[in-house]
Amino acid sequence: MRQQLVILLLMGFGILSCAKTEIELQAINKEKYSSNAIASIELDKDLLNSPFRLMASTASEKVEIPYQRNENKILWKTLTPDASYFIEKQAPTTHSAIKIAENEGQLEIYQNERKIIGYQMAIKGVPKGVSENYQRSGYLHPVNTPRGKRLTRIQPEDHYHHYGIWNPWTHTLFEGDTLDFWNLYKKQGTVRFAEMLKKNTGPVFSEFEVLHEHIVLKNDADKLALNEIQNIKVFPLNQSQYLMDITIQYECATDQPFKIIQYRYGGFGWRTTEEWDNQNSRVLSSEGNTRKNADGSTARWCIVDGKLNDGHGGALMLSHPENYNHPEPLRVWPEDQYGRGDLFVNFATTKTTDWTFEPGKTYTLKYQLIVYDGKMEVASAEQAWNQFAKPLQYQLKP
Repeated sequence: MRQQLVILLLMGFGILSCAKTEIELQAINKEKYSSNAIASIELDKDLLNSPFRLMASTASEKVEIPYQRNENKILWKTLTPDASYFIEKQAPTTHSAIKIAENEGQLEIYQNERKIIGYQMAIKGVPKGVSENYQRSGYLHPVNTPRGKRLTRIQPEDHYHHYGIWNPWTHTLFEGDTLDFWNLYKKQGTVRFAEMLKKNTGPVFSEFEVLHEHIVLKNDADKLALNEIQNIKVFPLNQSQYLMDITIQYECATDQPFKIIQYRYGGFGWRTTEEWDNQNSRVLSSEGNTRKNADGSTARWCIVDGKLNDGHGGALMLSHPENYNHPEPLRVWPEDQYGRGDLFVNFATTKTTDWTFEPGKTYTLKYQLIVYDGKMEVASAEQAWNQFAKPLQYQLKP
């Protein structure tokens, strides 16, 4: 009888051990992270194939946290800097997905039912009387703040080839010929949206991935020289901020190299709203440079903001430390541009050096934009860059 009781007790202990429903997580990083930082954990085989809840615990509460799968990982926004996280092995609550839609040749992303981003798939025509050489696709416009205030501008009369946030190269060498993919009036080259590779959304972020083709137009060649894949993830952070994560990958389209020749501008650029001039806007870089002296300097991040109708807003531009020629040179228009101080800001990767893409290799640039209503403080910008440089990662606690 005693032996049977011992066996039953041991069996019961085994059942309790196997039925453990909580798994603690621990941060791999030692740095401090803000609330609404983007965190991730790589899942083991068991969790990859099982439903679970992600829970957060603080001194005052224990709550379920929405998460979203991204290949073999999950991503979520942190609750507070001191929160601890654990997994419960039970079905998660269903959370509403971020709205994403296609409308009149644009992919649109929404936050709280307001359109915050438009990505242009269809070729955008030009104003009446303007050369069709200026039309193109594959750019971000509008980019709006969470309150719906527009930060970008396209086809201004002074530069019809300016398209919101876009990233062509200006001075290149391909098959022994110099080509300009930026200044469209030359009809030497252009960049086209070619294919939507991925599109999905969930409770934490929306995502799309597109193929851009860099086409040689000179001498009516219409030849593909360079392939570019952009992956863009958009994370609403709170009522006044969202984060746009942009990864750009380049590969030669032929067996010939593609060389970007040193030039004063080119690459990831932003033509800002026409509301801004030299009296109501601000440029401030990670090195403390302003619009007076930022042009030609290098930076890890750059604040660009200003007055927007009856409010204030802008974006923090972040360059990843793995980017070529990092910290990247800036191209910032002078304060007296066109008399009133129109504003253009550019992480000009090749402002101080050449960059050659070899066939069979992949070259990557990573940027983030934190778009906001209100103002951005230097300490917040520095913390955002640190979180970009070293993302918050977790693992299962041993």
